[in-house]
Amino acid sequence: MKKIFLLLLTAFLFIGCSKDEDTIYDFIGTWAGTYEGTEKGSWNIVVATDGKVTGTMHSDQSTENYSISGQLSESGELTATVGMPQDGEFRGTLTREDKKANGSWTNSVPTPTRSGTWKGEKTSK
Repeated sequence: MKKIFLLLLTAFLFIGCSKDEDTIYDFIGTWAGTYEGTEKGSWNIVVATDGKVTGTMHSDQSTENYSISGQLSESGELTATVGMPQDGEFRGTLTREDKKANGSWTNSVPTPTRSGTWKGEKTSK
């Protein structure tokens, strides 16, 4: 009876454990890079343990800073807004394997709306 109990307990432990790929912990930390398109500059974000994302975009042309805030999924999908209130979007994908990131952005303030792509990488935990 004890052997059956131990066998079942061991089986449940293996079934109950999740893979590391199913967590957000690989993404936690600082990410940074550049953006380009109708405007260019640099960006940085910090991913918190709950997946909350905060950061800034800095424009080389206007020298303005724009806030980034949003959420990162456990699979690395980033959905964020630019500006306060929401003046645009900052969307893309962060990858676990090579710690790279890329996506697209839009910003409607000041007019006309500007847009383009961004890329970067994880810089620290």
